[in-house]
Amino acid sequence: MFAQALSIALNRRGIHYGWVVAAVTFIAMLTTSAALGLPGAMLQPLSKEFGWSTDQLSSVFAVRFALFGLLGPFAAVFITRFGLRRVMVTASCFIAIAMLLATGITQLWQLFLLWGVLLGCGTGLTALVLGAMVASRWFTARRGLVVGALAASTATGQLIFLPIAAWLIEHLGWRYAVIPVFTACVVVAGLVLLFMQNSPKDVGLLAFGELEDSNAAAAPAAPVPVNFWGPFTVLAEAARNRTFWILAGTFFICGLSTNGLVQTHFISLCGDNGLGVVPAASVLSMMGVFDLVGTTLSGYLSDRFDNRKLLFWYYGLRGLSLFWLPYSTFTLYGLSMFALFYGLDWVATIPPTVKLAAQAFGKERAGLVFGWVFAAHQLGAAVAAYGAGLTRTLLLTYNPALFTAGAACLVAALAVLAIGRPGRIVGAASMASAKVIATPP
Repeated sequence: MFAQALSIALNRRGIHYGWVVAAVTFIAMLTTSAALGLPGAMLQPLSKEFGWSTDQLSSVFAVRFALFGLLGPFAAVFITRFGLRRVMVTASCFIAIAMLLATGITQLWQLFLLWGVLLGCGTGLTALVLGAMVASRWFTARRGLVVGALAASTATGQLIFLPIAAWLIEHLGWRYAVIPVFTACVVVAGLVLLFMQNSPKDVGLLAFGELEDSNAAAAPAAPVPVNFWGPFTVLAEAARNRTFWILAGTFFICGLSTNGLVQTHFISLCGDNGLGVVPAASVLSMMGVFDLVGTTLSGYLSDRFDNRKLLFWYYGLRGLSLFWLPYSTFTLYGLSMFALFYGLDWVATIPPTVKLAAQAFGKERAGLVFGWVFAAHQLGAAVAAYGAGLTRTLLLTYNPALFTAGAACLVAALAVLAIGRPGRIVGAASMASAKVIATPP
């Protein structure tokens, strides 16, 4: 096999094959992020060509966000049952087909099936759970670094693809803007087939940083059974803990105030205020740069400070920035200031939320619990995607949606302080054993 030969060659040079797997996963998640964000740039072009209202198009995008989140808790089960390679190739094919066939649509229901259902399923299979599983299988040392880098791929995808898509929309039309993402999906499928392996054992290795004696000590442990009811079992148990509802509720607001609102409607919002597609996409890319910095810094801070207080500041500052956005005058200077403050904590909430979930429910269940918390995030995104579109259709302005999201962020900032201190959280010890696959983040 090609992967086996490459692993041997790299191992002779002191390079673990896990880094190849992590790189392929990074590219796959980057492409997923680009596909998830691309329809937001299509809002006005589709509306002009077909006469569909903003709320009609937003309903399609809302379904995409909802499926993206709801598949998260089950992604671990699919990956465990069918393998990393099959799931990643299937997801890439779903996204590529959704992108390609959308160029021939004539009816709204066709867009709903392609960019609502098919795109939602494809991106849902390669959500954050994929990165967590790759990191846990292939890395014992540097696992946190790998998880952080894979999470940051969401910012990188936006950074690379959106300006290109915006230029293509402006000069050639929206149908040409799907070509880069479609091409990337085809490339990802090829890379996965060539390089992706399900576990280090497939290439005769241990996980990076794992010692042979520790592997032998772990061998007698019985494998955890796999079943599709597992995520529901964990959800039922987690629902008894107040911390779960606070994390899910605040992450719902996180989705409400980020990809559902800004990622979907920012370019349209700028267009309403006289800013072109390319400059608006450039501002979104600027947010991606700051998000990359902010997420990395947040991971560093989450190991050293009270995660509740970090989330308090993240949500609070985000809320204030949303209140300020309508008054930014939509100049390059004003939007650059918004991009700085808003971009720094776009997904900076992820590391503290993951750590609080692990503290409350233990590492064994933290993966699935966070999967449900992430589902709440995407449901919030779906509400914002549709709600903001409906607001613009009825009131001809996005301002009420921005102010509502800003106020919700301030509520979230106060709510996280109600989570007990780490020493007081009653978590996994009180939960009954569940027969599930749970991947620690």
